[in-house]
Amino acid sequence: MKGIEKSLTEEYLYLDFSHQTEGCIFPLHTSVTVFLLLYCDCKIFKVCLVLTRESTEISLIRNVLPQDVETQMISREELPPIVQNCCLPAVVERPGNFCRAGLAVVLRYIIQKSYEADPSKKEMLELLGFKKTCLKACAEVSQWTRLCELTIPLAIENFLRESSEQPSAIPVEILQLEKKLSEPVRVHNDDKLRRQKLKQQKAAGVGLSLGKDEAKSKVCNQETSEELDSPSKSLELEVAFSKLTAQEEPVTANRESHIRKAKASDLPPSGARVAEGFTHVADIVLCPVFIIFALVIICKRHSEKLVEFPLLASWYHRIQEVPKVKTTASKCGIQFLELPELLTTSNEQHPSEVLGAEEQNDPSFIGGPRPTMTKLMKKGIEVMFSPHPCPTWTLDWNNLPAAVSPKEGKMSSDRALRKQQQLNNLVYMVKNQARPGDRIVDFCSGGGHVGIVLAHMLPSCQVTLIENKELSLVRAKKRSDELGLSNIWFIQANMEYFTGMFNIGVALHACGVATDMVIEHCIKMRASFVTCPCCYGFIQNTSKFNFPKSEQFKEALSYKEHMILCRFADQTAAQLPPQRRLIGKQCMCLVDLDRARAAEERGYSVQVMSMEPESCSPKNNMIVGVPI
Repeated sequence: MKGIEKSLTEEYLYLDFSHQTEGCIFPLHTSVTVFLLLYCDCKIFKVCLVLTRESTEISLIRNVLPQDVETQMISREELPPIVQNCCLPAVVERPGNFCRAGLAVVLRYIIQKSYEADPSKKEMLELLGFKKTCLKACAEVSQWTRLCELTIPLAIENFLRESSEQPSAIPVEILQLEKKLSEPVRVHNDDKLRRQKLKQQKAAGVGLSLGKDEAKSKVCNQETSEELDSPSKSLELEVAFSKLTAQEEPVTANRESHIRKAKASDLPPSGARVAEGFTHVADIVLCPVFIIFALVIICKRHSEKLVEFPLLASWYHRIQEVPKVKTTASKCGIQFLELPELLTTSNEQHPSEVLGAEEQNDPSFIGGPRPTMTKLMKKGIEVMFSPHPCPTWTLDWNNLPAAVSPKEGKMSSDRALRKQQQLNNLVYMVKNQARPGDRIVDFCSGGGHVGIVLAHMLPSCQVTLIENKELSLVRAKKRSDELGLSNIWFIQANMEYFTGMFNIGVALHACGVATDMVIEHCIKMRASFVTCPCCYGFIQNTSKFNFPKSEQFKEALSYKEHMILCRFADQTAAQLPPQRRLIGKQCMCLVDLDRARAAEERGYSVQVMSMEPESCSPKNNMIVGVPI
C-alpha cells in the first residue's frame, strides 16, 4: 500500500532535448532547468528527457547530463495527455490532471518544493524575491519575464545556430538586456536599506563616502544575526550596501529622528547586486545562458565586442560571487571565463532605446472622453450594445452540489450572489455553443468558478482550467475532487504555454490585455470565445498588441486617444455619480467594440453585450465571438 500511495504523489519533470553543443543541453530552457535543480540540490522529481530527434543516441545524452540528475528518456508520444497540450518544461502530479508548464512557472515550483523539502534552505526561497513575485507575471506584461523566459534564451539559441565561420552581429536582445540593467533597480525595501545605510554612517560619524571594503565590514558588524543567517544573504546585503554613499552633513543631536525625517531624495542611492537587485531566480535563469554566450562570443568570435555590454560583463563577474553558482556550473559542464576588465563603455545608442517608441507630439490630440467619442461618431462609430439573448436565464443554484457554487469560496454572501449572476451569463453563452466532445478552456480561471460549473453542467465536454496563480488553482482542484469530476484538467501556466486544440475559450474578468490574449488564442485555434473584460486602465501597447486594434478604430483614433477611452472605462463603480458611470460604460463599450471589430476583420461574428442584471459587476460587458 505504501508503494501505491507513493506513486500517486510522485511528480514528473518533463524536459525537451534536441541536441547538445558547447557543453550544454538544448533547448536552453532545459539547461536552465537542470542548472536550477543542481543549484537547489533538488532530487524530488522524476526527470524525463523528451527526445525531439528519433536518431538521437541515448549514450551521448548520458554523457552530457550531470551525474547528480537521474533521468529517463521518452518520446513525445509517451507524454501524458495533459502535457501534450503544453510547452515544456512541465511538471505533472500523478495521476495526471494537474500540470505546471512554462519555464518561469516550473522554476518557481522547483524552488518552492526544494524549500518545502528542507525548510533550512531559506536562501532558496529568497530567490523568489521580497514578495515572492520574481518572474511571476506573464511575459506579455513583465519585461523581466519576457527577457529571461523568451527573448534571451531564443536569441542565444539562434546565435549559436549560425555558422561559426561566418561573422554575426551581437544579438539586439543582448543590448536590450544591457539597457535594462542600466535602469534604476526597484527593490521593495529600497527605502529601508538606504535609511539603514545613512544611520550607520551617522552613528560612525562618517560623512564622506565609504569605500567598498569599509562599507562591507561595517555592514557585517552592525547587521543583526537574523539578517545574516545565511552566507548568501550576507553577501547580498554586503553588496547591496557597497555602492551606497552619503554627502557630508552636520551631525544633529537627534540622529534617529533626522534619519526618519530625511527626504527620499536626500538618501544615498542603492546599488544592484545582480540583475534585479539581490540574487533572484532571474539571475539563475540568465547565468547558464550568458556563460554559454560569453564562451562562444569571447573565445571564438568577437572578443572586441565585449565593450558593447559593460553592465552585463560586470554582472557576469558579480554572479560568480554568489555561493554555489560556480560549482553548479561546473557540474553542468560549463565553466566561467575570465573576462578582461573594461576601461571604456560604448556610446552607441542601444536599439532598445528606439524600439516601441510612441508618438511624441500629436497636434490633433484633445484630452477627455467626450472629444474622443465625438471623433468616433464622425467616423460612424457609436456606442452600441447587442441585446442579451436570454436575460432571465439562470442556473438552478439551490439544487446544484455545494462545491459548484461560488459560495464555497471565501467571499461574502452578497458577492457570491453577484458571482452567481455573472456565471449565469457566461454558462448560458457557452452552453448554447458547446457540442458533445468539445474542449472548453477557462482562461485566467482563478479559483475555477467558471470552469467547475461548466465541467459539472457539460459532462460530455473536456474542460481545462488555465491559471498562473498556484493557490487559486489548488483551491479549484480541491473543489473538483469533492465533486468527483473526471472531465477536468488544471494547468498552472501563462496562457501562451497552452498549445492544445479547443473549441470554446471563456474568460471571466481577465485583466487588461489578458482579454486580448484570450481572444487572440481563440482566433488562432478558430475557437469561439466568451469573454468578460476587466481592468481597462491596464491596457497598453505590448510586444504582441497595438491599440487601437481594428482598422476602423485606427483610422479614427491615435494611441493616446484610445488610452483615454481605456482610462475612463474603469470609472463604472457603483459609488460614482450616475453621469460619470454612464460615460464609463460608454467608454467600456467603445474599447470592446474595437476588440470586436478586430476579430470581425479576421473572420468572426462578434457581439458586445451587457450581462444581466448589469448590477452583477461594474465590469459587466461580454464579448462573444463565433468563427464564420
